[in-house]
Amino acid sequence: MTVDIKTTSVQPRRNTFAHIARRSGSDKAASRYDEATFDMQPSANFHYRPTWAPEFELFDKRRTALEMEDWDAFKDPRQYYYGAYTIARARMMESTEKNFAFVEKRRSFDSIEPNWRDLLQLYLIPLRHFEWGANMNNCNITDLGYGAAITQATMYATMDRLGNAQILSRIGLLLDNQTGESLATAKMAWMELPVWQPIRRMVEDSLVLNDWFEQFVAQNFVFDTLVYSLVLGAFDDEGQKRGAHGVSLLTEFLSDWHDETARWVDAVLTRAAKESPQNANLISSWVAKWSGIALPALEPLAREVLRNDAETALGSAEERLEARFAKFRTDDRVHI
Repeated sequence: MTVDIKTTSVQPRRNTFAHIARRSGSDKAASRYDEATFDMQPSANFHYRPTWAPEFELFDKRRTALEMEDWDAFKDPRQYYYGAYTIARARMMESTEKNFAFVEKRRSFDSIEPNWRDLLQLYLIPLRHFEWGANMNNCNITDLGYGAAITQATMYATMDRLGNAQILSRIGLLLDNQTGESLATAKMAWMELPVWQPIRRMVEDSLVLNDWFEQFVAQNFVFDTLVYSLVLGAFDDEGQKRGAHGVSLLTEFLSDWHDETARWVDAVLTRAAKESPQNANLISSWVAKWSGIALPALEPLAREVLRNDAETALGSAEERLEARFAKFRTDDRVHI
């Protein structure tokens, strides 16, 4: 007895959703990112206005001074929809867990010079509160923003910042042998220590911005570029000389995450500036405004950690911001 197994191919009647086909110009297969992103933004039949802001609809383009013909133009170059995002972060976290296990097994923190351990408590662990501020900023952008292309990405950024804060907390627990004292000290530093108060002030000022795209520029472009350039750049380089190699290993996640996220932020700002000269000028004014606030705010902390090398480190951070800014700046007369 023989059994013949035959296969039959079934051709789909269409390859994607109609609204995606209208965008792509033909009925061709779309990526999962496209299908999870385009035209997901509610735009009509809201029935009522928010009681806390009755001048706006529930979803309203006027919540920012920026103007776009198509709000779904802010495509994420990483092509993150929920599945791709969670897989990518799981892989990054798996590597980080191995780094934590390595540092604990090798007792890498034992080689850190005592005075540098004190500085780590001063500059690194309080950064968890900066990350929490970034979490709240991105959550607010997700709430008020328009277009799923940007709001889904800012929601991922919201959760990323919570993860960053947790990693910094775990580093603090390694420093204090799991007592939690470093976390209490970090909170006190954030709330009371003079070198942290200008940074805390700039973060808290950004939390109450009315324009969500200005909030995006302030937090995800200006603050992150300058803070990460200092902490994971100049501060970390100095720590390498003081036996803090284990700390560098544990903050590699933050460095990799920032480099990846910067690609998305730069893509958003480039596309917004390309839309119109008005948008470009608006973004330039926001970058100038918040860099003018952030650089002086970071100076006391930089001087406390690096002493005489603080000016050089701040200059390097400003140059990095200027280099990123140049990618989408249309007016050469506008500088940070």
